[in-house]
Amino acid sequence: MSPADEKITREQIEGKLREMTGGVSEEVEGVKSQALAIGLGVVVVSVAVVFLLGRRMGRRKSTIVEVRRI
Repeated sequence: MSPADEKITREQIEGKLREMTGGVSEEVEGVKSQALAIGLGVVVVSVAVVFLLGRRMGRRKSTIVEVRRI
């Protein structure tokens, strides 16, 4: 049989796809963990900034009540 007459089997196709996607899967896992760490850092910093700004605005706008005894 010549190479043109050979039938391509399902196993050959699956093997080739696994070979091509094997390296990509490992890279995706590495990038995914880095992205998760960066995203978590951004969330923590954002919450801290919002907390500090809210605390400052609360101090500026708070009413001072003075109670005097007569």
